[in-house]
Amino acid sequence: MPRNMGSLTNNGTKIDGSDVPETEISSSAPDDTSTGNERDERATSDRAPVALPAHVAGSGTLDRLVDTARDYAKASTAENTNKAYVADWKHFARWCRLKGTEPLPPSNEMIGLYLADLAAGSGSSPGLSVSTIERRLSGLAWNYVQRGFALDRKDRHIATVLAGIKRQHARPPVQKEAILPDDILAMVATLPHDLRGLRDRAILLIGFAGGLRRSEIVSLDHGKDDTPVSGGWIEILKDGAVLTLNAKTGWREVEVGRGSSEQTCPVHALEQWLHFARIDFGAVFVRTSRDGKKALEARLSDKHVARLIKATVLKSGIRSDLSEKERVALFSGHSLRAGLASSAEVDERYVQKQLGHASAEMTRRYQRRRDRFRVNLTTAAGL
Repeated sequence: MPRNMGSLTNNGTKIDGSDVPETEISSSAPDDTSTGNERDERATSDRAPVALPAHVAGSGTLDRLVDTARDYAKASTAENTNKAYVADWKHFARWCRLKGTEPLPPSNEMIGLYLADLAAGSGSSPGLSVSTIERRLSGLAWNYVQRGFALDRKDRHIATVLAGIKRQHARPPVQKEAILPDDILAMVATLPHDLRGLRDRAILLIGFAGGLRRSEIVSLDHGKDDTPVSGGWIEILKDGAVLTLNAKTGWREVEVGRGSSEQTCPVHALEQWLHFARIDFGAVFVRTSRDGKKALEARLSDKHVARLIKATVLKSGIRSDLSEKERVALFSGHSLRAGLASSAEVDERYVQKQLGHASAEMTRRYQRRRDRFRVNLTTAAGL
């Protein structure tokens, strides 16, 4: 069904290149060149997780079941995680060949040396952070499992090297700055009043009020079971919108109440976008034509949310005391979730439920300006 804009006209400017497909390049990969062996390994790994037993003769029915099982196996981890794990293996395989060895079968000694090399850096390239090194190790473990091997991360050649890296290089986690209520209003005010502006306004307000991850925002469908790749759906009621999400911690419902005015109401913004974009089926947040007059069928990438936040932060003048580069680095998709957690003056358990956290401690990590020293144990102890 075509999604036309109706009576709205394009009187705004393009904020970013988000409506043009981009090629995603992982920073984990050192270059785009690959040997024949590397290409063969990647092709093999794509089909490695599921196969017929050697003693079973293949047939059309069994082959289709194998393909179906592969699809389910691939869906066991998020798409971005799969991409990262592929890049991790490519980087490790190339490192092994440069050192005159092979990545298979796994060698705990070589993996320990690889981790040390990642931490130490080389030349003008600084060493990687502890969290990145741990992620690389998880990627290797996953890749070895897909190839029928087990990686013992507790082996002394791996565990002791990693423990030393943590002891010497560990730093407090770098947190993104929270987007607070005045910030989100200033950001929304920079958006044009064309179709694309309506969409981006709804993304920012719904993302903030719902405390949503950027992947959760773009995975929403209009109704249940609209598309095979749906990550949830919306239901608009009199008092607000209910979002049913298939999130990292499982299915959960997020209630987004109506705001105090139409200008700041996330539900009203969502209704305006759905109405003028004529969306009554499928993905809620889709791309628009270059002239901003028509909604297209293609679902937005979650990268659009991050780019939108950075662009509107710059335009609105938030944290103008910093350089443009510092401001861009300071805000991301998580800034919306941190903003809700830091701004909502309600019982902490309600914020925890909204964000979908399994523990209150995780929620507190998102609260950038919570009341400190509300309970003073020093005075309570009599000092």
